Amino acid sequence: MPDLPNLPSPETLALPGVAALLTALRKAVASAQPERELTTLFARLTGGFAEIRASWGDVVASAGRPAGPPITVRLSHGDASGERHVGTLTLAVPEAWAALVLVAAEYALLARLQAAAAGAARRRVGERTLDALLSGARPEGGTADSEPVVVAVAAFARPPAPGSAGRTAHAHALDVLAAVGEGYFLERGLTAHSTVRAGRAVWLWHPLQPEREARDLHAALTASTAQDVRLGVSGTHIGLLSVRDAEREARHALAATREERAFTTYHTMDPLYALLAGGALSTLRDQVQARLAVLEDGGRVEATLRAYLAFSGPLPDLARRLNIHVNTLRYRLRRAEEVLGGSLRDPALVARLYLAFEAEGESGLDTAAADQVSASVWDPCTGCAG
Repeated sequence: MPDLPNLPSPETLALPGVAALLTALRKAVASAQPERELTTLFARLTGGFAEIRASWGDVVASAGRPAGPPITVRLSHGDASGERHVGTLTLAVPEAWAALVLVAAEYALLARLQAAAAGAARRRVGERTLDALLSGARPEGGTADSEPVVVAVAAFARPPAPGSAGRTAHAHALDVLAAVGEGYFLERGLTAHSTVRAGRAVWLWHPLQPEREARDLHAALTASTAQDVRLGVSGTHIGLLSVRDAEREARHALAATREERAFTTYHTMDPLYALLAGGALSTLRDQVQARLAVLEDGGRVEATLRAYLAFSGPLPDLARRLNIHVNTLRYRLRRAEEVLGGSLRDPALVARLYLAFEAEGESGLDTAAADQVSASVWDPCTGCAG
């Protein structure tokens, strides 16, 4: 049997007002708008200020005026997906009420979870609607509306842990992620639906500022979980009949998101990502790396060449960035041209190098080779470069 926590003494529980306080807290949490009722109760009770924010920073409810230094408590709880951050509580109350902070935080956590549970019931209705649209069903009523729509698709950066327990926890975490996203839209006053399909969380909403909403959605998702989240967002489409096209764009954008904690919109993604990620460039990649390997220099020329292709300024500036002499830089670039059989002023060669270096699946440089870009100021033949 688990140990009981440190409970107050019977004398404390018998103090005047304790039962009434607990009753008022329970009623506030059970109300239709628990966060608003709870902050109002705290403000009236203490004569101070109370505020509850969502995990992504939006103010959910606030009441009163500060009557002491602000104290902010993170609201989180553990579940099958790990710790879940659901918001914060801030109290600015007279010192005499400081002991209330921990009790208030527990009830604020319950209020956030209560609101989430109420939203879950609404979400199931929207989930069925979105699943039907993504499966090709016509909108209810048989006609397409003219409202703009955007679709976003999110995935965790890492796959689920092996075994059934890992898969169950991963599925639960995705469901929570979908709920967090829908809660974000709801609190922004935007109509949205969410679902989970093929190991991805999916949202459909009617946008007002698509770029900003995409950015803030990703911020809300990452703030709610300890895991890294990648997000792909479609362009704006008109009418619910275009939902499947929007989802396809969102999945392309997700595939083009290379960083583990980042988002990509369809219209800003690298248009060559499908070519770079599809393996079709493996021959070009291997050929370029084989030619550079002839130099047997531990990857210094390749690392310098990559830096050169990614830099748009003059060579002296690039040399300073790499912490090498400009003559060393020129020497290495000339050696690259020799083994590649072309000039770096030739756009065709530069294009081939870009495709070869950016092709997904290439091994890239190891850390030691990359470090050698700036390991020394002079190569043995530095003096012979003009």
